Amino acid sequence: MSQGFDYDLVIIGAGVGGHGAALHAVSCGLKTAIIEAADMGGTCVNRGCIPSKALLAASGRVRELRNAHHLKSLGIQVSNVEFDREAIANHATNLVAKIQGDLTNSLKRLGVDIIRGWGKVAGTQKITVTGDGGEKTITAKDIILSPGSVPFVPPGIEVDGKTVFTSDQGVKLESLPNWVAIIGSGYIGLEFSDIYSALGAEITMIEALDQLMPGFDRDIAKLAERVLITPRDIETKVGIYAKRVIPGSPVVIELADFKTKEDLDVIEVDACLVATGRIPATKNLGLESVGVELDRRNFIPVNDSMAVLSAGEVVPHLWAIGDANGKMMLAHAASAQGIVAVENIVGRPREVDYRSIPAAAFTHPEVSYVGLTETAAKELGQAEGFEIGTSKGYFKGNSKALAENEADGMAKVIYRKDTGEVLGVHIFGLHASDLIHEASAAVANRQSVHTLAHLVHAHPTLSEVLDEAYKRAIA
Repeated sequence: MSQGFDYDLVIIGAGVGGHGAALHAVSCGLKTAIIEAADMGGTCVNRGCIPSKALLAASGRVRELRNAHHLKSLGIQVSNVEFDREAIANHATNLVAKIQGDLTNSLKRLGVDIIRGWGKVAGTQKITVTGDGGEKTITAKDIILSPGSVPFVPPGIEVDGKTVFTSDQGVKLESLPNWVAIIGSGYIGLEFSDIYSALGAEITMIEALDQLMPGFDRDIAKLAERVLITPRDIETKVGIYAKRVIPGSPVVIELADFKTKEDLDVIEVDACLVATGRIPATKNLGLESVGVELDRRNFIPVNDSMAVLSAGEVVPHLWAIGDANGKMMLAHAASAQGIVAVENIVGRPREVDYRSIPAAAFTHPEVSYVGLTETAAKELGQAEGFEIGTSKGYFKGNSKALAENEADGMAKVIYRKDTGEVLGVHIFGLHASDLIHEASAAVANRQSVHTLAHLVHAHPTLSEVLDEAYKRAIA
């Protein structure tokens, strides 16, 4: 252990990023402590990835069993499908408890000290922790900040946690409104629209930008809209924002044109989910004690090694990972950043390859991607002087998808025409979140479609949609 310090490493925040950093630190021989003021596991385990996937799994089964046309095509007949909202909610709650317990026990088993309370930087290599027992000061050779994020609620929207709520409350599924407005059509909005529509709710989706699913590749977004939104009981309002949302029974939503700000309409619904993204939880971390200022969006500035910056210069022995630095607000990105921070702490220089980190929306069917969209790839090509190509593989021509009678979907590969290097892959279809990892490895290794087109995929498997896309790229 470093001489003169209580710990080699102290991590503030026990979410997925902090947990991953702690496990890796122990494997590197560092005496480690982790500080958490709220729930072990952070947003992902308690209010995000884990409970939402439990709800999606249960509601997805309901959707499947109620799809008489699909089941009949397979020779199956099911009638009177019923569900218990409370039991579905309990499934999510029980899963959270299990994952949270596993995470906590893994830290204890490896000898990581868990310190409960609010941790903040109190100077170079110094932290204060405020908890039930008062305030104490501990020292560490290195400090990693991993405070996470909270839902963003736009001005004019009043949240009461019951009739107007964010995903934090939504994952508890305390009620099942007949008519719910969802503000935002990103990952969170899409997944909750999948849950609510499967369980029989009517939905109005409100998107301020001029197209649904604005962060997704356009070809994928168009197909996903045709499958995930149009045939379902989902009304969409695009280019419109919720100027004011008033909780109650009913919830009153004042709508306006996003560009002109002109008032358009007032709607009344049973509930409203605010799914407008997340902002960093970076207040009251004591950063001023070491001369660090947050950027204009309140993210902690870091370099590619995860070292915290002050006026562009590295602050010694201080690191920041996860949603708080704004590089890529995904749980697994936070975990990767935590490992990279620890690697740099122990003197093994490493950086995160963000282009190879995949993302997914766990709708039915799923959406996933890794790397650049076609638009971003074209911009890079113009800047660096190369042309891009695109190729597609379709679930409609895939034997496994046809056997499942789940043939809606597409895999799109974006690559450099000169070298064949894969720049991005986007998939919409059955098990897209699993299929994307082959593409993620290809992007990480900067592989060419000329090589990938000659890989052998098992037949019949869904992975052949990528095989088809790679082969079409060199045809």
